[in-house]
Amino acid sequence: MASNGVSVLDMEKKSGVGGGVEDVYGEDSATEDQLVTPWTVSVASGYTLLRDPHHNKGLAFSEKERDAHYLRGLLPPAVLDQDLQEKRLMHNLRQYEVPLQRYMAMMDLQERNERLFYKLLIDNVEELLPVVYTPTVGEACQKYGSIFRRPQGLYISLKEKGKILEVLKNWPERSIQVIVVTDGERILGLGDLGCQGMGIPVGKLSLYTALGGLRPSACLPVTIDVGTNNEQLLKDEFYIGLKQRRATGREYAELLHEFMCAVKQNYGEKVLIQFEDFANHNAFELLSKYSGTHLVFNDDIQGTASVVLAGLIAALKLVGGSLAEHTFLFLGAGEWDVPTLAQYRLKHFPWRLSLPYQFAGTGIAELIALEISKQTKAPLEEARKKIWLVDSKGLIVHSRMESLQHFKKPWAHEHKPISSLLDAVKSIKPTVLIGSSGVGKTFTKEVVEAMTAFNKKPLILALSNPTSQSECTAEEAYTWSKGRAIFASGSPFDPVEYNGKLFVPGQANNAYIFPGFGLGLIISGAIRVHDDMLLAASEALAAQVTQENYDKGLIYPPFRDIRKISAHIAANVAAKAYQLGLASRLPRPQNLFQYAESCMYSPLYRSYR
Repeated sequence: MASNGVSVLDMEKKSGVGGGVEDVYGEDSATEDQLVTPWTVSVASGYTLLRDPHHNKGLAFSEKERDAHYLRGLLPPAVLDQDLQEKRLMHNLRQYEVPLQRYMAMMDLQERNERLFYKLLIDNVEELLPVVYTPTVGEACQKYGSIFRRPQGLYISLKEKGKILEVLKNWPERSIQVIVVTDGERILGLGDLGCQGMGIPVGKLSLYTALGGLRPSACLPVTIDVGTNNEQLLKDEFYIGLKQRRATGREYAELLHEFMCAVKQNYGEKVLIQFEDFANHNAFELLSKYSGTHLVFNDDIQGTASVVLAGLIAALKLVGGSLAEHTFLFLGAGEWDVPTLAQYRLKHFPWRLSLPYQFAGTGIAELIALEISKQTKAPLEEARKKIWLVDSKGLIVHSRMESLQHFKKPWAHEHKPISSLLDAVKSIKPTVLIGSSGVGKTFTKEVVEAMTAFNKKPLILALSNPTSQSECTAEEAYTWSKGRAIFASGSPFDPVEYNGKLFVPGQANNAYIFPGFGLGLIISGAIRVHDDMLLAASEALAAQVTQENYDKGLIYPPFRDIRKISAHIAANVAAKAYQLGLASRLPRPQNLFQYAESCMYSPLYRSYR
C-alpha cells in the first residue's frame, strides 16, 4: 500500500524509459517501504529455463529446442555439445592457480548447470575431488561469509524452534532420500565454524551424487545453527549465522530432537540422516540416541573405521595371513566409551544394531576386532587381544586399569608398562602400525626402521589429517623401510620413486565408503544401520583392489573407478540388509549390482520436447 492507502497495483501505470513495458506488478512504482509480490513464470522456457540449474544446458540447446522453448536471441548462435562444454570448462579451471578459485567456479557451475557440474566431477573425479571437498572445502567454510552468493540447503537455527516441520516443507523437493546435517562445531580439523559449516553437507552430497549416483533432487544439506563459540566469527560483520554463544544442554537437545522427529514425519522412515562434523560428545550422543529409531550414519565414526578395515583386508594379499594372524598397534586411543557402548547395545538392541564406534583409534580397533570375531567365530573380547593401543601416557596395559578412561579399558592387556611408541613397537612387534593421534612426525625414522626389522612388509597407516599432522609422509615411510613398507595415509601424497621403482601411496578416504554405503541402504529400503553392513562395505571395497594395484603397492583401488566401486559396495550392503531382515523394498532384485548401477543418476543432458 502507498502512504495514501492506495495499493501499488492500483496506481496509474506508467511506461518505462523509451516506451518500455508497462509496470504490471507495480515493482518500479513502489517505494522502498512498500511491499511487492515476487512473481515468477511457472513454465520452464525462455529466460527462466536458462536460469534453472536443473534443466539449463547452456549452448547445448539444439536448434529445435531453441525454437520450441523461446530461446532465440537469448543464446549465442553456436551449438556446443556437452563434451565440448566439459572440455572448455576443464581448460578454464586449470587456469586458476588458487584452489579456492576453482572451488568457487565449480559452485557457480552447480548453481547454473547441474548436469554439466556432475559430468565434470564424474569424468575428472581424481582431479576435482580435492576441489569440491577436502582439503579446499575447509578453506571455503572458513571464508563462507565472504564468498556467500546464494543459499544452498536448509538453515535451521534456534529461531525456528517449534517450527522445524514448516521449515522442512519450505524445501522445494519432496522425495528426499538422504540428509547430511552438521552443527558446524567441528569442521574438519578447523574447529567451530558455526553456520559457515554448510560447505560440508553441500560438498558431501555432491559426492553422494557424483560417486554414489543418488539424484541431486533427493539430497538435502542441512545446517543446524545453535550459535558459535568462535570469537573471530562473532566479531565478523560478514558472518552469516547467529551471533551468539553455542546453545548446549537441554536447549540443544530439544532442537535436535525436534529436527529428527520432523524429518521422519516429513520424509518417512527410510530417509538416511548422516551426521557430519559434530563435536565428539554430540556425535556420540546423537548416534546412540537415534540409532534405534532412525536410519542414521556418522561418517566420521563409522565411515572412517570401514575404509581403514577395507585397506587392511586388501593388504593381506601383500603381507599374507588372515587378520587374526596379525598384531595391530595404534598410536592414538580415540575418544569414546566401549563398555558403555556395549551395554547400551545389549540392553536396547540385542540383535547388535550398529551404534557409534569411538573416534579415531578405538573406533577403527573395534571394527577390526568385530571382523576378526566374525572370521574366527571367537568372542569379541578374545579378538581385541590382537590389538594394542598407545596413548599419551604410553602403552595401555592392565596395570593402568584404575586410571584409564572407560573407553580404553577393553584394550588394556597384560604387559609391563611402556612409555614410548618406539619401545612399544620393539616389545609388541606389531605387523600393522596405525596412526590416529592427530600429531605429526610421530612415526620417526627409528620407529619405521624397527617395524622393518621384524616385518618383511610392514604395514604402516598414517591416518591423521591434514598433511602437516600425518604421522609420517609417504616418502619417509618408503625411504626408511628401504621400499618394503605398505603405506597408506589419511591425506593425499604424491607418488614416490625409490631405487628406480615408483610407489603410489594409497589414501584411506571416506569417499570410498559413504556414497556406496548410502546407495545400498536406499536401494534396499533399509530402516536401520547394522554393524554387519559396515563390514560388508569394507569387504566389497577390498575386493575391488586388482593385481595391477597391488603391483604398485596400493591397498585401495584408483578413484577413477569409484562409481563401479560404489555399485559393488551398495550391492553388498543391500544384500546384508535383506539377509538381516532390515530391508523393506520387496521383492529383492535378483542381481543387486546391476540394480545398483541402474539406479544411479546420469548427468547426461536430456532432450526437450
